[in-house]
Amino acid sequence: MITIDPSERSARDNYKLLSGSIIPRPIAFVTTLSSGGVLNAAPYSYFNVVSSNPPLLSVSVQRKQGGQQKDTARNAIEAGAFVVHIADQSYIEQLNVTAANLPPEESEVAAAGLTPVPSVRIAVPGVAEAKIRMECVLEKAIPLGGTDDAPACDLLIGKVVFYHLDETVYDERGYIDSGRLAPIARLAGSDYAGLGARFSIDRPTS
Repeated sequence: MITIDPSERSARDNYKLLSGSIIPRPIAFVTTLSSGGVLNAAPYSYFNVVSSNPPLLSVSVQRKQGGQQKDTARNAIEAGAFVVHIADQSYIEQLNVTAANLPPEESEVAAAGLTPVPSVRIAVPGVAEAKIRMECVLEKAIPLGGTDDAPACDLLIGKVVFYHLDETVYDERGYIDSGRLAPIARLAGSDYAGLGARFSIDRPTS
């Protein structure tokens, strides 16, 4: 085995090891609303479920050089809300456009030609193209990594307060049809993946 001490590697080198090893990663497409009313959006693959009781999601938003917050974290913290969409094959090209580094006064949603749609419980709009979107109120924002003066990221914990599910992916038993959802996962570099082959293994009974 090759052995590596992360403290002896650069942040970029650690990123390459982590993003290439922890795969596939689900992608959260997050919309936020700025104090000036601009609808911002960006994809994040440092994303997962935290709890189902209550329903909590985590999104880690890496900061810019010098510890400067990205629009997503700043807007979510100021507004106390954001919308998480599950990335799927039907709008992956448009989602990729939103990864561009636009200034705060420009909307990535508009740049990608996505369709804003009002939320029910929060003021932040979502986008109509996603088959699943979840309205979230900010439960907690935790600055992590880096230094006290310049953290490396903001870990956003969002409490889901409303679900929007396309009728093609939701069945009467309350489950999501993953095949019809066709989610997209992040690999490393410019690589993405679909679900691929699936298999089942029964869990132990005790």
